[in-house]
Amino acid sequence: MTDGQEMLSLMKGRQSERKYLDRQVEREKIERITEAGRLSPSACNGQPWHFVVVDEPALRDEVAAATEPVVLRMNSFVREAPVLIVVVREKSNLTSRAGDLIKQKDYSVIDIGIATASMVYQATAEGLGTCIIGWIDEKRIRKVLGIPASKKVELVISVGYTDNRHRDKSRKPPGEVITYNRY
Repeated sequence: MTDGQEMLSLMKGRQSERKYLDRQVEREKIERITEAGRLSPSACNGQPWHFVVVDEPALRDEVAAATEPVVLRMNSFVREAPVLIVVVREKSNLTSRAGDLIKQKDYSVIDIGIATASMVYQATAEGLGTCIIGWIDEKRIRKVLGIPASKKVELVISVGYTDNRHRDKSRKPPGEVITYNRY
């Protein structure tokens, strides 16, 4: 079992990777990554997710192209990643949806974020790099992967081996974002 210091070290080591090595990712590692997402907590156990693993090269290239806005020319690094995980938001269970209405908050979006975080930290533990991409052409990805129009494509996670060059994290100091008992 991981202790608190090991977990914090893992979190400090995780970063958004934009350069991948030309090396395939072992299927068992991808299975553990998606299992981490599947096991994630969700409001009322709604589990409003579906993960589409894309590792077939031609299909992966099509999905990667759907992350590159024509005007801004960003996210071209996604084409280098040997695996993409498309995170699809599914309909949550009745109890969770009732909570959404009562509290006027869409818990499924929070749940998707938790599952995505679980997967990227598992990938880090597996020695892999990831980047969470939210700037996507949802309609194009839905078409390429046969995702029903009633589903919401939320994110794409690029996954692969990297050169492991870690950058210093630029974060606000604890005193600016953490207080005890009062804001």
